[in-house]
Amino acid sequence: MKNYVITVARGFGSGGKEISLKLAQKLGIPCYYSQLLEMASEQSGLNKSLFVKSDERLTGSALIRSIKGKPNRDAVIEPTERDFVSDVNLFNIQSGIIRELAKTQSCIIIGKCANDVLLDFDNVVSVYIEAPRRFCEKRVMEDFGCTKAEAGRMIHHTDKYRADYYRYYTGGKSWTDPVAYDLTLNSERVGIEGCVNLIAHYVEQKFSQE
Repeated sequence: MKNYVITVARGFGSGGKEISLKLAQKLGIPCYYSQLLEMASEQSGLNKSLFVKSDERLTGSALIRSIKGKPNRDAVIEPTERDFVSDVNLFNIQSGIIRELAKTQSCIIIGKCANDVLLDFDNVVSVYIEAPRRFCEKRVMEDFGCTKAEAGRMIHHTDKYRADYYRYYTGGKSWTDPVAYDLTLNSERVGIEGCVNLIAHYVEQKFSQE
């Protein structure tokens, strides 16, 4: 089997990160999330905080620009250019790293619009994990020690941000569109371990002949 990549998009509180980490352990491959920010910082020479801030912000003018079409993701501009630290260029640096990972190793990538970044790659399995609000609220309450109302607000704001981020960097595509993924799983119905095993089985079936 050649190297493969599993991209994971997930609703907040659905257990997507936990599923990704357990899947990585089961398959014996690395899982990348916040590590991508560190890798982008090392490659570009820019402070990691710039990537963290860019990852956390997408408001105002950025959202207005999102209706005007897809940002230019074709190339990373040079350090001498004024927009080297723009949000789009920082995203492009991350995307370049994601593509390089897809060419060189088997791994799991959480978020970062990775399923769209790797849309033209044939060694990718893309997964979207979601669950009913009550299930997500319970997990968030347990993880953060917060009330149900607080958990609901966290889920609403985080999922809205992820949808806006995805729409902006993919030129208007929907983050929750099931057609954009190989698998769309309900983690409450399938279970955390069930999701891990199902994804692993799908990967084996898809790439076993290669």
